[in-house]
Amino acid sequence: MKPSLHQPLLFFFLATVLPLILTVHSQSDDSDFIRTSCNTTLYPDLCFSSLSSFSSSVHNDPALLARAAISVTLTKTLDLASYLANVTTLQPESNEDGAHHPTAAAVFHDCFDNLKDAVEEMRGSMKQMRELVSTGSLESFRFQMSNVQTWLSAALTDEETCTDGFINIHDEPRKDDICARVDDVKKMTSNALALVNLCVDKAIH
Repeated sequence: MKPSLHQPLLFFFLATVLPLILTVHSQSDDSDFIRTSCNTTLYPDLCFSSLSSFSSSVHNDPALLARAAISVTLTKTLDLASYLANVTTLQPESNEDGAHHPTAAAVFHDCFDNLKDAVEEMRGSMKQMRELVSTGSLESFRFQMSNVQTWLSAALTDEETCTDGFINIHDEPRKDDICARVDDVKKMTSNALALVNLCVDKAIH
């Protein structure tokens, strides 16, 4: 019996086309999962844009998504801290009268210190997320996640303290740029905390 002409085509479909369709479908599902999860945050568009590249690695896992959110936030905060380290080594800006602003210089330095604290707190959060024991008890999971929530909340407070210091600083040309950069980090930290909270809620319910 001669093989049907349809058999090679069927083999080609099963070997090449079908896996591609399944991959695209899977990526779409993962992307939808991230979009839906991000909709629970205060800044959903920023959340999705910063995490969409992780769609193939989170596998619809709330813990992996939360971990990715902390990771990208930590990277962003490290970049900002590095930027501020350079700013704090610069000479204080002068006003039109040529007078320096030592108060502004002090605020820059305090902001840098606060961001360093935020970095350490995020590192603690990442370490705890990596050590999550999926087979452990619910009580153990809640305790571990409580640590993560505490550290991220502390990081957010440190970031807010950073920008609060600029309230009474005037005629400082770098103020708006610094505050805008810190605000971006605050939004990402807020989103990461929201995704951690979502992870806890899903585990409990």
